[in-house]
Amino acid sequence: MPIPKHVFDPPFNIVRSSHVVLDVTDLKASRAFYETAVGLHVEDADNSAVYLRGFEEHQHHSLVLRKAPVAACNRIGFKVGNEGDLDKAASFFSANGIQHKFAEQPFQGRTLQFTDPFGFQIELYATMDKRPHLLRRYDLYKGCHPQRLDHFNVFAAEVQDTMDFYARLGFRLTEYAEEDGPNGRIAAAWLHRKGNVHDLAITNGKGPRLHHFCYWVPTAMNVLHLCDVMASSGYLKSLERGPGRHGISNAFFLYVRDPDGHRLELYTSDYFTMDHDHEPLRWSLNDPRRQTLWGAPAPRSWFEEGSPFPTTKVREPAFVAQVTVAD
Repeated sequence: MPIPKHVFDPPFNIVRSSHVVLDVTDLKASRAFYETAVGLHVEDADNSAVYLRGFEEHQHHSLVLRKAPVAACNRIGFKVGNEGDLDKAASFFSANGIQHKFAEQPFQGRTLQFTDPFGFQIELYATMDKRPHLLRRYDLYKGCHPQRLDHFNVFAAEVQDTMDFYARLGFRLTEYAEEDGPNGRIAAAWLHRKGNVHDLAITNGKGPRLHHFCYWVPTAMNVLHLCDVMASSGYLKSLERGPGRHGISNAFFLYVRDPDGHRLELYTSDYFTMDHDHEPLRWSLNDPRRQTLWGAPAPRSWFEEGSPFPTTKVREPAFVAQVTVAD
């Protein structure tokens, strides 16, 4: 299938992935997991929500936990360049029949929420309250020392169309997985705005759902340390996949599940992709190094389970990709 061309003059300027809002059923349990085990810093909290961030982040939050009766991914968020980009985005959505509205959100400036043509619920903002840098506050470090939110990965029922839509918004393809043969279909795509491997990955599957969100950590040893922390603090069963090294992105990784089953990746050692002529790297679906450079396949849960969006019906994928699954 065709890969999209880089678009350098998108209708509005998305800078990077910024934050995720999760609906959780037990706010106390979720806070304990992300604050004490993973090691995110709690910036604000009340009886209905907890706001957390990584130690490198100046922004008020990159993870919001909202108390709710049903677990879901409420929204994923992207930062845009300036206030004018919000108006440009609203004009683009109006011209293309995309549902959108401006909404008040705590600690954020003007926020534009929209549902894309595939059902993903997203919000854009230009400004957020600032907080002091915690990078050198080593006395506060816990868990795996998460530094910053890096990317989102979503299950999409229509991978090609979803990829083409976000390429139109200026997301640039870095790597992709494709069936072999003359009519091979793209089963997954990694796209970026900020200059590393991805801000948004699109994976074939029942969608729209959030597959995972990811925090970048300083070294592979931080990932290994989190395994020890979780094994000794009652979260052993929350370890889902890894540690290991992806072929795609070259990143050293670990996937864990929070008390509601939301999937979090801890990640380091990917590479820069900011050159305008960076060529996307193709992976065959039959190449075992694609999932894990060392050849170990992912568990079935990794291909089948994800977090739905609250008001969007989950659809069957346009095709079923033939992937290797661990026994």
